[in-house]
Amino acid sequence: MSKTLMNLSAAAFAVMAALPAWSEEISAETVIATVGDTKITLGHMIMVRSGLPEQYQQLPADVLWDGILDQLIQQEAMAQDDLAKETLRVRLAMENERRSLLAAEAITVVADQAVTDEAIQAAYQANYVDGVKGKEYNASHILVETEEEAAAILAEVKGGADFAETAKAKSTGPSGPNGGALGWFSAGMMVEPFQIAVESLENGDITGPVQTQFGWHVIKLNETRVMAAPELEAVREEIIGTLQQDAVSGYIDGLVEKAEVSKMDKAEVDPSILTNTELLED
Repeated sequence: MSKTLMNLSAAAFAVMAALPAWSEEISAETVIATVGDTKITLGHMIMVRSGLPEQYQQLPADVLWDGILDQLIQQEAMAQDDLAKETLRVRLAMENERRSLLAAEAITVVADQAVTDEAIQAAYQANYVDGVKGKEYNASHILVETEEEAAAILAEVKGGADFAETAKAKSTGPSGPNGGALGWFSAGMMVEPFQIAVESLENGDITGPVQTQFGWHVIKLNETRVMAAPELEAVREEIIGTLQQDAVSGYIDGLVEKAEVSKMDKAEVDPSILTNTELLED
Protein backbone atom coordinates (compact mmCIF):
# COMPACT_ATOMS: atom_id res chain seq x y z
CA MET A 1 0.00 0.00 0.00
CA SER A 2 1.35 3.42 -0.90
CA LYS A 3 2.23 5.92 1.80
CA THR A 4 -0.41 8.33 0.48
CA LEU A 5 -3.13 5.67 0.55
CA MET A 6 -2.13 4.65 4.07
CA ASN A 7 -2.37 8.27 5.23
CA LEU A 8 -5.82 8.66 3.63
CA SER A 9 -7.07 5.44 5.25
CA ALA A 10 -5.78 6.52 8.64
CA ALA A 11 -7.44 9.89 8.26
CA ALA A 12 -10.75 8.29 7.32
CA PHE A 13 -10.59 6.00 10.35
CA ALA A 14 -9.85 8.96 12.60
CA VAL A 15 -12.90 10.83 11.28
CA MET A 16 -15.16 7.82 11.83
CA ALA A 17 -13.83 7.32 15.34
CA ALA A 18 -14.51 10.97 16.11
CA LEU A 19 -18.24 10.72 15.26
CA PRO A 20 -20.46 11.00 18.36
CA ALA A 21 -21.48 7.62 19.74
CA TRP A 22 -25.19 8.57 19.83
CA SER A 23 -25.27 8.83 16.02
CA GLU A 24 -25.55 5.04 15.87
CA GLU A 25 -28.19 4.76 18.59
CA ILE A 26 -30.31 7.83 17.95
CA SER A 27 -34.07 7.38 18.16
CA ALA A 28 -37.22 9.34 18.81
CA GLU A 29 -36.44 9.01 22.52
CA THR A 30 -33.03 10.69 22.19
CA VAL A 31 -32.97 13.69 24.53
CA ILE A 32 -32.02 16.89 22.73
CA ALA A 33 -32.60 19.34 25.58
CA THR A 34 -33.98 19.55 29.09
CA VAL A 35 -35.94 22.26 30.86
CA GLY A 36 -35.71 21.50 34.53
CA ASP A 37 -36.56 17.82 34.83
CA THR A 38 -38.53 17.75 31.58
CA LYS A 39 -36.92 16.16 28.54
CA ILE A 40 -37.30 17.43 25.00
CA THR A 41 -36.63 14.58 22.61
CA LEU A 42 -35.88 14.23 18.95
CA GLY A 43 -39.38 12.79 18.59
CA HIS A 44 -40.86 16.04 19.87
CA MET A 45 -38.88 17.96 17.26
CA ILE A 46 -39.88 15.62 14.43
CA MET A 47 -43.54 16.01 15.35
CA VAL A 48 -43.25 19.80 15.26
CA ARG A 49 -41.57 19.71 11.86
CA SER A 50 -44.17 17.32 10.43
CA GLY A 51 -46.90 19.73 11.45
CA LEU A 52 -45.36 22.78 9.81
CA PRO A 53 -47.01 24.36 6.74
CA GLU A 54 -45.75 22.92 3.47
CA GLN A 55 -43.63 25.95 2.58
CA TYR A 56 -41.67 25.61 5.83
CA GLN A 57 -41.24 21.85 5.48
CA GLN A 58 -39.28 22.53 2.31
CA LEU A 59 -36.56 24.32 4.29
CA PRO A 60 -33.35 22.37 5.04
CA ALA A 61 -33.30 20.57 8.41
CA ASP A 62 -30.28 22.54 9.59
CA VAL A 63 -32.26 25.74 9.06
CA LEU A 64 -35.27 24.45 11.00
CA TRP A 65 -33.36 22.80 13.85
CA ASP A 66 -32.64 25.82 16.04
CA GLY A 67 -36.05 27.37 15.51
CA ILE A 68 -37.93 24.18 16.41
CA LEU A 69 -35.76 23.47 19.44
CA ASP A 70 -35.98 27.05 20.70
CA GLN A 71 -39.76 26.96 20.30
CA LEU A 72 -40.06 23.77 22.34
CA ILE A 73 -37.76 25.09 25.06
CA GLN A 74 -39.69 28.34 25.29
CA GLN A 75 -43.04 26.54 25.35
CA GLU A 76 -41.87 24.13 28.08
CA ALA A 77 -40.50 26.99 30.16
CA MET A 78 -43.83 28.77 29.88
CA ALA A 79 -45.75 25.56 30.58
CA GLN A 80 -43.85 25.18 33.85
CA ASP A 81 -44.57 28.75 34.91
CA ASP A 82 -47.08 29.44 37.69
CA LEU A 83 -49.13 31.48 35.25
CA ALA A 84 -49.74 28.41 33.09
CA LYS A 85 -52.92 26.82 34.44
CA GLU A 86 -54.73 23.78 33.07
CA THR A 87 -57.97 25.61 32.53
CA LEU A 88 -61.22 24.07 31.33
CA ARG A 89 -60.39 25.26 27.80
CA VAL A 90 -56.99 23.57 27.92
CA ARG A 91 -58.36 20.33 29.36
CA LEU A 92 -61.15 20.09 26.78
CA ALA A 93 -58.78 20.90 23.93
CA MET A 94 -56.34 18.23 25.10
CA GLU A 95 -59.14 15.66 25.40
CA ASN A 96 -60.37 16.46 21.89
CA GLU A 97 -56.85 16.33 20.48
CA ARG A 98 -56.14 12.99 22.14
CA ARG A 99 -59.43 11.57 20.87
CA SER A 100 -58.72 12.78 17.35
CA LEU A 101 -55.15 11.45 17.27
CA LEU A 102 -56.10 8.02 18.61
CA ALA A 103 -58.97 7.75 16.13
CA ALA A 104 -56.60 8.71 13.31
CA GLU A 105 -54.19 5.97 14.38
CA ALA A 106 -56.97 3.38 14.26
CA ILE A 107 -58.19 4.64 10.90
CA THR A 108 -54.70 4.33 9.45
CA VAL A 109 -54.44 0.71 10.56
CA VAL A 110 -57.88 -0.22 9.19
CA ALA A 111 -57.21 1.58 5.89
CA ASP A 112 -53.82 -0.10 5.44
CA GLN A 113 -55.21 -3.55 6.20
CA ALA A 114 -57.97 -3.10 3.63
CA VAL A 115 -55.50 -2.75 0.75
CA THR A 116 -54.08 -6.05 -0.47
CA ASP A 117 -53.25 -7.27 -3.95
CA GLU A 118 -56.11 -9.75 -3.67
CA ALA A 119 -58.61 -7.07 -2.62
CA ILE A 120 -57.53 -4.74 -5.42
CA GLN A 121 -57.82 -7.50 -8.03
CA ALA A 122 -61.23 -8.60 -6.74
CA ALA A 123 -62.57 -5.03 -6.79
CA TYR A 124 -61.21 -4.48 -10.29
CA GLN A 125 -62.81 -7.69 -11.54
CA ALA A 126 -66.17 -6.96 -9.93
CA ASN A 127 -66.47 -3.27 -10.76
CA TYR A 128 -64.66 -2.94 -14.07
CA VAL A 129 -64.33 -6.31 -15.80
CA ASP A 130 -67.60 -7.96 -14.73
CA GLY A 131 -69.50 -4.83 -13.76
CA VAL A 132 -72.09 -2.97 -15.81
CA LYS A 133 -70.30 -1.03 -18.51
CA GLY A 134 -71.53 2.07 -20.21
CA LYS A 135 -71.96 2.59 -23.94
CA GLU A 136 -69.87 4.59 -26.34
CA TYR A 137 -71.40 6.23 -29.37
CA ASN A 138 -70.01 7.04 -32.79
CA ALA A 139 -72.11 9.74 -34.43
CA SER A 140 -72.03 12.33 -37.19
CA HIS A 141 -74.00 15.55 -37.46
CA ILE A 142 -74.81 18.43 -39.73
CA LEU A 143 -75.00 21.81 -38.02
CA VAL A 144 -76.92 24.77 -39.46
CA GLU A 145 -78.30 28.04 -38.15
CA THR A 146 -82.06 27.57 -38.50
CA GLU A 147 -84.63 24.88 -37.83
CA GLU A 148 -85.94 25.23 -41.38
CA GLU A 149 -82.51 24.45 -42.85
CA ALA A 150 -82.13 21.44 -40.57
CA ALA A 151 -85.58 20.11 -41.48
CA ALA A 152 -84.80 20.41 -45.19
CA ILE A 153 -81.46 18.63 -44.77
CA LEU A 154 -83.12 15.89 -42.70
CA ALA A 155 -85.53 15.26 -45.55
CA GLU A 156 -82.63 15.08 -48.01
CA VAL A 157 -80.55 12.54 -46.11
CA LYS A 158 -83.59 10.45 -45.23
CA GLY A 159 -84.47 10.54 -48.91
CA GLY A 160 -81.14 8.94 -49.79
CA ALA A 161 -78.62 11.77 -49.97
CA ASP A 162 -75.18 10.77 -48.67
CA PHE A 163 -74.88 12.05 -45.10
CA ALA A 164 -71.13 12.68 -45.17
CA GLU A 165 -71.22 14.51 -48.50
CA THR A 166 -74.17 16.61 -47.36
CA ALA A 167 -72.28 17.52 -44.18
CA LYS A 168 -69.24 18.58 -46.20
CA ALA A 169 -71.43 20.80 -48.37
CA LYS A 170 -73.80 22.31 -45.82
CA SER A 171 -72.61 21.91 -42.19
CA THR A 172 -71.32 25.05 -40.50
CA GLY A 173 -69.66 23.10 -37.71
CA PRO A 174 -65.92 22.33 -37.51
CA SER A 175 -66.63 18.66 -38.26
CA GLY A 176 -68.26 19.55 -41.59
CA PRO A 177 -65.14 19.09 -43.76
CA ASN A 178 -64.75 15.65 -42.16
CA GLY A 179 -68.25 14.60 -43.20
CA GLY A 180 -69.70 15.58 -39.83
CA ALA A 181 -67.88 12.75 -38.03
CA LEU A 182 -67.59 13.25 -34.27
CA GLY A 183 -65.81 10.01 -33.41
CA TRP A 184 -66.47 8.02 -30.26
CA PHE A 185 -67.91 9.59 -27.10
CA SER A 186 -69.64 8.37 -23.96
CA ALA A 187 -72.52 9.59 -21.81
CA GLY A 188 -72.16 13.14 -20.59
CA MET A 189 -69.57 14.21 -23.14
CA MET A 190 -72.01 16.07 -25.40
CA VAL A 191 -74.46 18.84 -24.53
CA GLU A 192 -77.65 17.39 -23.09
CA PRO A 193 -80.13 17.75 -25.99
CA PHE A 194 -77.58 16.27 -28.40
CA GLN A 195 -76.69 13.42 -26.01
CA ILE A 196 -80.34 12.55 -25.38
CA ALA A 197 -81.05 12.46 -29.11
CA VAL A 198 -78.07 10.19 -29.82
CA GLU A 199 -78.97 7.76 -27.05
CA SER A 200 -82.52 7.40 -28.42
CA LEU A 201 -81.29 6.18 -31.80
CA GLU A 202 -80.51 2.76 -33.20
CA ASN A 203 -77.39 2.25 -35.31
CA GLY A 204 -77.89 3.88 -38.70
CA ASP A 205 -80.83 6.04 -37.59
CA ILE A 206 -81.00 9.75 -38.39
CA THR A 207 -82.88 12.35 -36.37
CA GLY A 208 -83.46 16.09 -36.20
CA PRO A 209 -83.82 18.95 -36.01
CA VAL A 210 -82.20 19.04 -32.55
CA GLN A 211 -81.48 22.43 -31.03
CA THR A 212 -78.45 23.24 -28.85
CA GLN A 213 -76.67 26.47 -28.05
CA PHE A 214 -74.58 25.89 -31.17
CA GLY A 215 -77.49 25.80 -33.58
CA TRP A 216 -79.69 23.14 -35.18
CA HIS A 217 -78.42 19.60 -35.74
CA VAL A 218 -79.26 16.67 -37.96
CA ILE A 219 -77.74 13.64 -36.26
CA LYS A 220 -76.81 10.17 -37.45
CA LEU A 221 -75.81 7.38 -35.09
CA ASN A 222 -73.20 5.33 -36.89
CA GLU A 223 -72.32 2.71 -34.30
CA THR A 224 -72.40 1.85 -30.60
CA ARG A 225 -70.15 -0.32 -28.49
CA VAL A 226 -69.73 -1.39 -24.89
CA MET A 227 -66.97 0.56 -23.18
CA ALA A 228 -63.84 -1.49 -22.63
CA ALA A 229 -62.65 -1.97 -19.06
CA PRO A 230 -59.75 0.35 -18.23
CA GLU A 231 -56.37 -1.14 -17.43
CA LEU A 232 -55.92 -1.97 -13.76
CA GLU A 233 -53.09 0.52 -13.33
CA ALA A 234 -55.28 3.33 -14.63
CA VAL A 235 -57.82 2.82 -11.84
CA ARG A 236 -55.61 1.36 -9.09
CA GLU A 237 -55.59 4.53 -6.97
CA GLU A 238 -59.35 4.91 -7.32
CA ILE A 239 -59.85 1.30 -6.22
CA ILE A 240 -57.51 1.77 -3.25
CA GLY A 241 -59.39 4.88 -2.15
CA THR A 242 -62.73 3.08 -2.35
CA LEU A 243 -61.43 0.03 -0.47
CA GLN A 244 -60.07 2.21 2.31
CA GLN A 245 -63.15 4.40 2.56
CA ASP A 246 -65.49 1.39 2.67
CA ALA A 247 -63.34 -0.42 5.23
CA VAL A 248 -63.07 2.59 7.53
CA SER A 249 -66.78 3.44 7.29
CA GLY A 250 -67.77 -0.15 7.98
CA TYR A 251 -65.35 -0.44 10.89
CA ILE A 252 -66.55 2.78 12.49
CA ASP A 253 -70.20 1.81 12.06
CA GLY A 254 -69.48 -1.55 13.69
CA LEU A 255 -67.71 0.01 16.65
CA VAL A 256 -70.46 2.55 17.25
CA GLU A 257 -73.11 -0.16 16.96
CA LYS A 258 -71.36 -2.31 19.59
CA ALA A 259 -70.62 0.60 21.93
CA GLU A 260 -73.00 1.66 24.68
CA VAL A 261 -73.90 5.07 23.29
CA SER A 262 -76.38 7.50 24.81
CA LYS A 263 -76.85 11.02 23.54
CA MET A 264 -79.05 13.98 24.28
CA ASP A 265 -81.68 14.83 21.70
CA LYS A 266 -81.01 18.29 20.31
CA ALA A 267 -84.67 19.07 20.96
CA GLU A 268 -83.75 19.13 24.65
CA VAL A 269 -81.35 22.05 24.24
CA ASP A 270 -81.08 25.15 22.06
CA PRO A 271 -78.38 24.24 19.46
CA SER A 272 -77.30 27.88 19.31
CA ILE A 273 -75.60 27.31 22.66
CA LEU A 274 -72.68 25.94 20.61
CA THR A 275 -71.63 29.54 20.06
CA ASN A 276 -71.54 30.37 23.78
CA THR A 277 -67.80 30.29 24.48
CA GLU A 278 -68.40 31.87 27.89
CA LEU A 279 -69.26 28.38 29.11
CA LEU A 280 -65.57 27.51 28.71
CA GLU A 281 -64.54 30.02 31.30
CA ASP A 282 -63.56 28.59 34.70
